[in-house]
Amino acid sequence: MTHIIAEPCIDVKDKACVDVCPVDCIYDRDEWNQLFIQPEECIDCGLCIDACPVEAIFPEEEVPEKWEAFTAKNYTAFDLDPPD
Repeated sequence: MTHIIAEPCIDVKDKACVDVCPVDCIYDRDEWNQLFIQPEECIDCGLCIDACPVEAIFPEEEVPEKWEAFTAKNYTAFDLDPPD
């Protein structure tokens, strides 16, 4: 299981979550307007959730309905197929 970064991160890109991630699976690229979690690297520890100052990170199965599109967006950022 992975965690998903949703809309509140857009144009914020606060890296407090990066600092607490024990496996360095949260990435930032200049061409992105938000941070993304690499789904195959995430160990589902949840440390990033409490560290996020804008409450943008959710366990994949708990992403709010209004931000469901961010699940696919997090996968495709790494050229991975999103889950069904």
